[in-house]
Amino acid sequence: MVWKPHVTVAAVIERNGRFLLVEEETDLGIRFNQPAGHLEEGETLAEAVRREVYEETGWRFEPESVVAVQLWRRNPGAPSFLRVCFSGRCTGHDPDRKLDDGILATHWLSRDEIAAAHPRLRSPLVLISVDEYLQGHRYPLSLLKSFLDLDHE
Repeated sequence: MVWKPHVTVAAVIERNGRFLLVEEETDLGIRFNQPAGHLEEGETLAEAVRREVYEETGWRFEPESVVAVQLWRRNPGAPSFLRVCFSGRCTGHDPDRKLDDGILATHWLSRDEIAAAHPRLRSPLVLISVDEYLQGHRYPLSLLKSFLDLDHE
């Protein structure tokens, strides 16, 4: 069997000192997470994060920088995730958008409210990513290169 991590994207979205999180149903119960999800075939990472934010929150998101590239595994028996975490701005909202299955609500929470919800975070990366954002971690989007359908003869 070939080992490979799940490739995911996430967005740290801050507005007036509050961060956009989703409240979602998971196998471990109801949890809080950044808008996030899996990279789909044929997508760039930036396209994936735009899509995931819109599907999970109804907000149109424009990535402006990379906060972190994170490799995470809950324990040795669990799957590994390679997560690219973006920051950026929301450019509009569709309040009537039906959110993805499993998304119960969206919330704008302060860093302290996120820390207080620690037992209900989807992973430790939620708070780690907010803290890295607050520490000023920003890397240019040009760091990410996509070579989809680039033939080499």
